[in-house]
Amino acid sequence: MIEKLRQLAREHADLQTKLGDPAVHADHREMARLGKRIKELDPLIDLLSEYDNCQRAIDEVENMKNDPELKAIAEEEATAASSKIPDIENRMRSFLVPKDPDDDKNVILEVRAGAGGDEAALFAAELLRMYLRFAEERKWKAEFLDKSDAEAGGIKEASVKIEGTGVYGLLKYESGVHRVQRIPETEAKGRVHTSTVTVAILPEAEEVDIVIKTEDLRIDTYRSGGAGGQNVNKVETAVRITHIPTNTVVACQTERSQLKNRTLAMGLLRSRLYAAKQEKLAKERGELRSGQIGSGDRSEKIRTYNFPQDRVTDHRIGENFSNIPAIMEGDAGKIFTTLKEKDEEQKLALIEKK
Repeated sequence: MIEKLRQLAREHADLQTKLGDPAVHADHREMARLGKRIKELDPLIDLLSEYDNCQRAIDEVENMKNDPELKAIAEEEATAASSKIPDIENRMRSFLVPKDPDDDKNVILEVRAGAGGDEAALFAAELLRMYLRFAEERKWKAEFLDKSDAEAGGIKEASVKIEGTGVYGLLKYESGVHRVQRIPETEAKGRVHTSTVTVAILPEAEEVDIVIKTEDLRIDTYRSGGAGGQNVNKVETAVRITHIPTNTVVACQTERSQLKNRTLAMGLLRSRLYAAKQEKLAKERGELRSGQIGSGDRSEKIRTYNFPQDRVTDHRIGENFSNIPAIMEGDAGKIFTTLKEKDEEQKLALIEKK
């Protein structure tokens, strides 16, 4: 393990050398890429230095064997150093896990009511609110792209763009089917009903990630639905874009400007096509995501929210979390970070087997 980490330290040194090359300074994109990677590896360099200091302290005992007094001091320092090494090694291990290049990207969050009728629509709205509250706590920016309300309350579906640091890296494990078990307010006999909501987390794709040909698009405009504003239901500001080769359809109607809705819809389309492309590449490489925590499979049942028992169960890692009221108010950070840690542990275990 240490040799692999030292290879990363050599990469860090090489990158710093490249950063000093005048030819590289002319390429702002390359400068940004090198700077970002150096920043990622900076903590590892500090940890390796700390590790080496501990090893030197341990080795020093042998050098002091002829001086009992100095040997006693060296042994005390070596004992302290030995106790630090497991923690340092543990922290360094995470650098062996290949970083997902999409982790720092913004995301498109899509929430859709599934089986369960009105109850599914109500829970879809609650789940969406949970993510929005969590984003607010993180100081992330959230912007609605599209939203369709259900007649009896709740939502049929909604798309939201969330911007911030490391958004995809933390939320990517949310893709899949979320199941809720509870007694609906309209249930006279007190029976527990089961409903489902589908969540998709798409990394926001840039134009360089996905090239879309104009001739492959069909763009329709229509009147926005919903309450409020003189513009609503009078001017065709809503935009629906169909990507003909893949039959992917996206819509945006949250802005009063048709141009803004078109720009947002194109961003959503780009992200959906990018996510589909990444999934296809992963399968072609044999990286069957069904064996990983961050599968991204929308048909996979990933979590159950059992309200009567105040228990949230994530089926991928077999762990339970309590205090559903707080979780639904956005206090879901423990779930998200636990999934991220477990995923890194699994990937690290595979690396160490090789």
